[in-house]
Amino acid sequence: MSDDDVERLLVTLHDHLAATATRPVREDVSRWLGEAEAVAGDLALGATPTDDVLRTRLGHVEHLLSNVESTEDAEADDHVAAANAALADVLKLLDERE
Repeated sequence: MSDDDVERLLVTLHDHLAATATRPVREDVSRWLGEAEAVAGDLALGATPTDDVLRTRLGHVEHLLSNVESTEDAEADDHVAAANAALADVLKLLDERE
């Protein structure tokens, strides 16, 4: 898989997390999502770091999202599920590149 595939998935991850910011989610969940969005945004909008740094930062996003069970908003929950899928896909691509 190419760097373009990784970059596309990083943008997808960020876009889904950013979409939750406009939804009426629980306040405690909003903090987790906001921090995950910030990290994903740095990865999606900045220069792509080395694979090791990328894995570390994505691990942080994974940890943050693990604290989100339900946002109490169906549309936000769909975006969180899509973000988790993009996260899993980009981690898989990184593993395949090793």
